[in-house]
Amino acid sequence: MRAKRRQLRGLAGPVALADRLEKTKTFDTPVRVLAKAVRQRIRPGLLRDLLHGVPTGKPLHPPLATVSLGCWLSAAVLDLAGGEPKATRVLLATGIANALPTAAAGLTDWSSLHREQQRVGFVHMLSNVTALGLFTASLLARVRGHERTGRTLTMAGLGMAGLGGYLGGHMAYRQAAGANHAPQISHLVPLGWHDLCLLRDLPEGRPVARRLGYIQLFVLRQGEAVTVLADRCPHLAGPLHQGRLVIENGEACVVCPWHGSTFRLDDGSVRHGPATAPAPMFETRIRRDGTIQVRPGLT
Repeated sequence: MRAKRRQLRGLAGPVALADRLEKTKTFDTPVRVLAKAVRQRIRPGLLRDLLHGVPTGKPLHPPLATVSLGCWLSAAVLDLAGGEPKATRVLLATGIANALPTAAAGLTDWSSLHREQQRVGFVHMLSNVTALGLFTASLLARVRGHERTGRTLTMAGLGMAGLGGYLGGHMAYRQAAGANHAPQISHLVPLGWHDLCLLRDLPEGRPVARRLGYIQLFVLRQGEAVTVLADRCPHLAGPLHQGRLVIENGEACVVCPWHGSTFRLDDGSVRHGPATAPAPMFETRIRRDGTIQVRPGLT
């Protein structure tokens, strides 16, 4: 029984570490400085959108990280199986080369997260940088003919990469970093048209929040036209009705007040990240008595 309890405590160790990292303020100063430097270096625009994954509609960092981790894990398996040294070196080199765009995408996403997420992400980054150093040292040792040292460094690097991967999973699944925070309209709103409010109760040209059952909506009146989106930003649930209205290359957009995600008003699609998922759109119509009715759009 005691042995089982010790085993359970050991399994809880990484969980407790991740939970403590969310609350500790030890790294807040370097976190704040680094996040600001990344935002200043990688300004809003094409490069930042590419690193966020806006063109594909999914975050770019996770699949890139999977490539490097897969290469390094495969190298470790070849070591254990007595595989061809040249193949092991190729796998290590591929993982190392892929680490640069992986880190760039990860840092870009990390710079636009909440502080609790950034705290865990900072240690996630330190673990992965350490792992990268160990794998690089392993490759250099192997090139110089020190295969045994190279194998030892690979196993050490795999352990650090495992810690980094665990913390990355904590950010994704416990803290919902990178997840779509916009409500799933098809699950929460029944089919058909629903009364929202009277057209005359809406201000002209200024977005406001209105509720439809469980959902808070972004509502913008422009003359007789009404635009309705889910109000929660898909990035981290920021209130879109508090955002700025802008014109981007002739397209009317709303900018999230929290992290600057920009959405087109005509269909809710992403113009600029860090969001990669669109803001759910509602179809609208106005009854003869001036009541605005809405229903979830096809998107």
